[in-house]
Amino acid sequence: MKSTKVTAVLAHGAWADESSWSKVLRELHAKSIKAVTLSLPMSSFDGDVVALEELLAALDGPAILVAHAYAGAVIAATQSPKVRALVYIAGLAPDEGETVAEVFNRFGHDDKAPVLAPSSDGRIWLPREAFATAFAQHASAQEQQALAAAQRPISPECITVPVGEPLWKRVPAWYLIAQHDHMIPEKTQRFMAERMHAHTRAYPVDHLPSVTAPSLVADIVVDALHGITA
Repeated sequence: MKSTKVTAVLAHGAWADESSWSKVLRELHAKSIKAVTLSLPMSSFDGDVVALEELLAALDGPAILVAHAYAGAVIAATQSPKVRALVYIAGLAPDEGETVAEVFNRFGHDDKAPVLAPSSDGRIWLPREAFATAFAQHASAQEQQALAAAQRPISPECITVPVGEPLWKRVPAWYLIAQHDHMIPEKTQRFMAERMHAHTRAYPVDHLPSVTAPSLVADIVVDALHGITA
């Protein structure tokens, strides 16, 4: 199997959309790596898994799944035999019987973390000011404004459902730990990476390195591709 025949599927997390992967996508395409983005509805966990399964079914050939934050739980829920590896970019990785919310809150948060709660529409939105203080503090002011304007809220139904046996127990995993993350603490990320026995890299980046450090994200995707094709 050659890496050029494997498709990297890039899945966004809560409060982001497919555009958050645009810089990484360009870097991967420049390296002649097949890569596509996945849009998650984030209205229910099962619905997001269905969206992933539909994309995988349409792919010609094997895939590695790359997830940011909440999407880490989604990529580990697929049963598709096409998946060769999982890559977590400050991703959430609940174990069997855990919910996303439980692992997200496992070790608490620092004082820069925003208060999160459902709004009047029943969905959880990220406060606009949090894009500059906790979500992507290393981004430019223009990028922070664009992220806030394009944010995708998440339903509580996505994060309160216990997950089944995760795929990372059966396929290799890679993990990029974001050491300056104010959304998912570094301690929580290290716990999940170690529990998965993931190939781990740690960098002084914020919660959204796909925007603020795309080369580092692309590098770990390339590592995963090499890891499954060696």
